[in-house]
Amino acid sequence: VDRAHYAPSLPYQDSPQPIGFGATISAPHMHASAAESLLPFLHPTARVLDIGSGSGYLTHVLANLLGPEGKVVGIDHIPSLVDLARANMAKSEHGKELLANGKVKFVCGDGREGWREGGPYDAIHVGAAAREEHAGLVEQLRAPGRLFIPVGDYNQYIWVVDKGEDGQVKREKRFGVRYVPLTDAPNE
Repeated sequence: VDRAHYAPSLPYQDSPQPIGFGATISAPHMHASAAESLLPFLHPTARVLDIGSGSGYLTHVLANLLGPEGKVVGIDHIPSLVDLARANMAKSEHGKELLANGKVKFVCGDGREGWREGGPYDAIHVGAAAREEHAGLVEQLRAPGRLFIPVGDYNQYIWVVDKGEDGQVKREKRFGVRYVPLTDAPNE
């Protein structure tokens, strides 16, 4: 997936880049870390939710890691970013195909509440820092499933939340990060 289709400036620099509306596209190393963490749950028929999908880059990457029956829903609370993600994905023939065949879908909504109609999900990625883990997201995980979420205000950490086959939930604090906050939609 060519990051230049998704980042308006310095697409290959390993740092977050602004995409408008107070949002950023995460640094490439963070996208790699998220994808690597979720990879054990990205089987050929997996259902994936990408919260705070922004420019659509990681949504496209995650779709490429699934089989032909897998599906990814990208959700953002800013309508203009949802439109941007669709337009960015349509810059490549493969992206157009993913949109046309329904393997990737972008929706507008409050990602803090997840997207129940597409679940349960084998993997959920959150691309902005939540003040706390949202129980509703864990509820939308399939058993087994994994949630990758940055949590905190100033001191933020990546948390990996696993739901086992038996429904038991385990949480692991991984490493410190700096993300934009998961917020209410601004007035456009």
